[in-house]
Amino acid sequence: LLSLSIHLGRTKTSGADNDEVVYLSGRPVDALNAWLRAAKIDKGSVFRAIDRWGNVSRRPLDPKAINDILKHRAERAGLDPAEFSAHGLRSGYLTEAANRGIPLAEAMEQSRHRSVQQASEYYNHAQRRSARASQLLA
Repeated sequence: LLSLSIHLGRTKTSGADNDEVVYLSGRPVDALNAWLRAAKIDKGSVFRAIDRWGNVSRRPLDPKAINDILKHRAERAGLDPAEFSAHGLRSGYLTEAANRGIPLAEAMEQSRHRSVQQASEYYNHAQRRSARASQLLA
């Protein structure tokens, strides 16, 4: 399986000396490589603004823009944009990881959650939903 590492650099939850890293394998690698080729990106930030003429900026995408893009795409898909947020993508990742039986620690390595308490809340909801005990009230 094709695999790669993405160096996030300093994030809002990492220290100044930490270089946060996440890993991709399989189809996500193919999608990322296709974007990098199409945008002609060979270094720097992966996520960048695109102007109305299709030009890709050299500067990183503003964090608020991610939320705006997500809400715009949800609306275009006929969904209520108020129900979507960038934070929802991150928490949804953990919920899906729980649904697929991925260990919490492994999912936290990818999501870069620092708090086991916070991350485990997503797991607890997903596990309770599919647990045998939830079927006893029938």
